[in-house]
Amino acid sequence: MASFNFSSGRKSLTAFSLASLTDIVLLLLIFFLLTSSFVTQNGLRVNLPDVASATPLEQEYVAVTIDSLNVYTVEDRVVVRDSLTSAVQAVREGRTSLAVYADREATIDGLAAVASVASALDMRVSIATEAAAAE
Repeated sequence: MASFNFSSGRKSLTAFSLASLTDIVLLLLIFFLLTSSFVTQNGLRVNLPDVASATPLEQEYVAVTIDSLNVYTVEDRVVVRDSLTSAVQAVREGRTSLAVYADREATIDGLAAVASVASALDMRVSIATEAAAAE
């Protein structure tokens, strides 16, 4: 009986190429970067007012928080009302917008003070709100 030799005579590859594994890791990294949520966390939690429609804020803004006791916080640093202008100016770094996170219990006087600072520094003012729950 005749025996057949089906081997090609070539050696099998013993080295593993990492190029395809690198491609997969890079694609996964890009996927997670594109689908992750970039949310700015404020150090002070306030109850924002609800509104029917809201537009997202720009990424380049100075955050000013007014709590229910009218305590002002500029970029996680508590400041007194008289030094709001200098505090915003110190952290501005070329930003043109100012986002106000005002508690529901804060007075309009506090909001007017922040708006006055923004006007003096030629900045746009955005008031942060939460979207109203659908009924």
